[in-house]
Amino acid sequence: MHLPYYQLTIGESKSIFEFTSVGPKGEIPKIIVFSKKEGENIYNLAFGDVEEKTGKVNDRIVSNNGDRDIVLATVVRAVLIFLNFNSTCKVYVKGSTKSRTRLYRMGISRYYKNVSKELYILGYTSEKWEEFEINKHYNSFVIQLKKI
Repeated sequence: MHLPYYQLTIGESKSIFEFTSVGPKGEIPKIIVFSKKEGENIYNLAFGDVEEKTGKVNDRIVSNNGDRDIVLATVVRAVLIFLNFNSTCKVYVKGSTKSRTRLYRMGISRYYKNVSKELYILGYTSEKWEEFEINKHYNSFVIQLKKI
């Protein structure tokens, strides 16, 4: 992927990624956490600002720091790195709100040509899982590495 993104700090478990958003509102710490869903080889992606007191993800805050595209590219980069560490796993993505899920869909659509050679992306409609189509409405997504 040849897009600008923020430098990531990867935790020891290789399931926590941190970076700093830089924009008009200053420097905002961000965190991406991949957590295994019970009994499955699927990991949930949680993303948001770092809560100052707990260090955990706050996925409800809207930062509006003017760097949305770089932030989304950084999240995509983290997914690629995570899946390269865990090549048989899948990543489940759903926003904490409908508008966040829409933002993820827009981001996937925007970067699809860049990542579709490496990643297989499914979208869930209200009825079924299907191969991702640009700008089609989905309720959630599953991402995995393509077998080369």
